[in-house]
Amino acid sequence: MAIPYRIVRTHAYSFRVPPRKPSAGRARRAAPRIRLSREDWVRAALLALADGGTAAVAIEPIASRLGATKGSFYWHFRDRRELIEAALEKWERSATDDIIAELDTVADPVERLDRGLAIAMELEEDEYPDVRLLPSAADPVVAPVAARVQAKRLAFLARTFREMGFPTAEARRRAMLANSLYIGWFHQRLVGQERATPRQRSDYRRAAVRLLTARDG
Repeated sequence: MAIPYRIVRTHAYSFRVPPRKPSAGRARRAAPRIRLSREDWVRAALLALADGGTAAVAIEPIASRLGATKGSFYWHFRDRRELIEAALEKWERSATDDIIAELDTVADPVERLDRGLAIAMELEEDEYPDVRLLPSAADPVVAPVAARVQAKRLAFLARTFREMGFPTAEARRRAMLANSLYIGWFHQRLVGQERATPRQRSDYRRAAVRLLTARDG
């Protein structure tokens, strides 16, 4: 008989959690121990990163959230640093590489910019670790990944603006502005502790595209 996992969805990610074990006082046979995969731990660590940066990635709290033991963690990882590295690798791939690959299928550069902002802003403020990782940007584990992610995003944006006909130097400036508008949106939402409505996201996105694609004169 298949073991009935519960699917827990927290923010933008989900992971499997085994059913609760009966208490020791019950005369019920204990359910067989469920072995969590490496991916289960990575997803849970990514949730922790989105919740509170690298400081929130602690083995015991994550094990408790997953209904697992520390032994399960050490089956898959040498230490906490390796878990953080794996979570950051997943963040880089899913939040940058995969999105850029998807957007590169959009031929029109203005539509590509608009769709990229729409994809990014679909995520609520506490679902995405980007802004929450800023205080950890100097961390020796986070720094090289954060630098790569920013470089990839700026290169993609600059290329998009060049395809709109802007000179190279101007395309780079607009790429930096676009990235700042994106990060600033999430930062302001976090500070205000307010959920954005679909209308607010749409209005901000349209205004950003108009500003970023405007021609002098």
